Amino acid sequence: MANKEATVAELSNLFETSTAVLLTEYRGLTVSQLTSLRRSISEHATYAVVKNTLTKIAANQAGISSFDEELVGPSALAFVHGDPVAVAKALRDFAKANPLLTVKGGYFDGKPLTAEEVNKLADLESREVLLAKFAGAAKASLFGVAYLFNAPLSKAVRTVEALREKQTQEGDK
Repeated sequence: MANKEATVAELSNLFETSTAVLLTEYRGLTVSQLTSLRRSISEHATYAVVKNTLTKIAANQAGISSFDEELVGPSALAFVHGDPVAVAKALRDFAKANPLLTVKGGYFDGKPLTAEEVNKLADLESREVLLAKFAGAAKASLFGVAYLFNAPLSKAVRTVEALREKQTQEGDK
């Protein structure tokens, strides 16, 4: 009994501290395939095979009831501590290569996700790519602003120079 309580407490803590949680069914996958999957997402998530009843209790303790209906069959959870998009992509890619893995749903940003929404999450670009695009756009707009500020100055300098030349030519006459 104490072991089950410790497991529930640990799972509840994982639910509360994860940025996202993705629920999968792994029926038919081998131990080496599961190890490969764990390795592929280890940078951003912890992948744990779980007991459905204990998981349901832990999720409810963490205020998550969206998994209640989905916790049937052999279940495993990806507790995301890094980039949820990267984990969703890795799960989708692994499921393409190993059709026995099924993404059943998830929980992200305080909201439950359907399997389709997890796939949409996987379609997004990673955080690093989005940051790089933002940095590129910001840099381009800064160059634009610098040009706008410099353009009137250079125009004014050219105008003053033209007036000087005109005065010099008139003075020479």
